[in-house]
Amino acid sequence: MTDAYRTVAGRASAQFEVRGSEFIGYVSPADGVDAAEAFVAEIEEKHPDATHNVPAYRVPAGPASASNPGDVMLREYQSDDGEPTGSSGKPALNVLVQQDIRNVVAVVTRYYGGTNLGVGGLARSYSRAVKEAVEAAGVVEELPHETFSAEVEYDDSGTVRGILESAGVEFDADYEESVRFEVRVPVDDADALRERLRNATSGRVELGG
Repeated sequence: MTDAYRTVAGRASAQFEVRGSEFIGYVSPADGVDAAEAFVAEIEEKHPDATHNVPAYRVPAGPASASNPGDVMLREYQSDDGEPTGSSGKPALNVLVQQDIRNVVAVVTRYYGGTNLGVGGLARSYSRAVKEAVEAAGVVEELPHETFSAEVEYDDSGTVRGILESAGVEFDADYEESVRFEVRVPVDDADALRERLRNATSGRVELGG
């Protein structure tokens, strides 16, 4: 059994004002650097006129797998995005570290209100924004997951879809010349699920990473 870890239950945000400056904290689950960076870009696009969009994340540096389930190195990243050095990104990341939350990305958006808050005031505000967003999201225990693809002809697609639904795993289906399922499954269950798919399709399913 691979070890569970703490992460946020879903996306959430929190908003407040400090001496005229508006702070909006956002958090989201993220399984890797690409997902984290995509979320940061999404918030930057949502608030292109913000004074600062400060990112922080703790995500696996590589994919989990049955051979490397729980010991994937964590990549910790933060940026001050133009705020004074150490006043924003680090306090935001520290909240995630102190609460032992991983597979998570946070972005704090700030609209400057005309009054300088000082490094201490900024640090308190940025950490508060992440804390309140995490509280809004809720923290859950999650098992390490891996993703794989399963590609079949249309004749087998109903069988594959039925197995994935009965297993209760997350998946997306792409119906083109053939049908491609992108599956997200707990690492401990992945090999057995792949075997079920092979058996049910008499080996016709093409499985990929």
